[in-house]
Amino acid sequence: MTTADRAIQHISDTARWAALYRARETERLDAVFRDPFARRLAGERGEEIAKAFPFHEKNSWSWVTRTYVFDSFIREQVKQGANMVVNLAAGLDARPYRMDLPASLEWIEVDLPELLSYKEQILDGEKQSCRLERVGMDLADTRARRDLFDTLAKRATNALIISEGLLTYLTEEQVGALAEDLARPSAFQLWVFDLGSPGLLRMVQKNTHGQFSDSVARLKFAPGNGPEFFLSHGWQLLAVRSILKTAASIGRLSLWMRLLSLLPEDPVHAGSRPWSGVCLMRRG
Repeated sequence: MTTADRAIQHISDTARWAALYRARETERLDAVFRDPFARRLAGERGEEIAKAFPFHEKNSWSWVTRTYVFDSFIREQVKQGANMVVNLAAGLDARPYRMDLPASLEWIEVDLPELLSYKEQILDGEKQSCRLERVGMDLADTRARRDLFDTLAKRATNALIISEGLLTYLTEEQVGALAEDLARPSAFQLWVFDLGSPGLLRMVQKNTHGQFSDSVARLKFAPGNGPEFFLSHGWQLLAVRSILKTAASIGRLSLWMRLLSLLPEDPVHAGSRPWSGVCLMRRG
């Protein structure tokens, strides 16, 4: 297969891919969340991409569960007083439109300009529940992101940072630098992100990278010490929710996978065992 034939031609294609799984969940009678905009955002391209990844099609429950857990953390923290949400690598996320959020909440989306422009076009005329602002930026630009963080920190007293599906595309050095930049402003109190074990990373790499164009960043980040990686970069772990165990609780697993979910898990020492979860961290 030549690079031109591969399903993922640009990193923004992964946003359409994720939107497709939100659309499919929305169309279920027993949906655990509803995103009425996801099908439009994914487009036909989203379906084409999904079909190119049989491994992910078989395990689409993990995409759905990840979104469900992020939704849960966001609701809880906004209810407890978060007055700003900063969504890093926001992609085609439509939470400000599909979730019941306080009108006073500031929601900041940060992603590549062309991706945000596409989303703005698709959602034109739709009503959001909170105060929404979009910032077109490459988060790899260290100076620009620090300036943005400093600016946002002046407007918030208790900001929640979310980064769904972002960290896995970065190196450990890049994740450490981002974590430290986020820990600098005192207003950035909480951070929610997804994390996988080295064992899961190897499995996903094997079943994913063959469809990635040579110009697209590969999956890289899965620290051997799990959430403890962030302790030396200014963050403390408050909670971690297992994707597998949560998927079992919401009825998205086969019988065999439900049996696997009964086994004990240790995010810090998962090692070669496949594990993934969503972490809530506090600046510390």
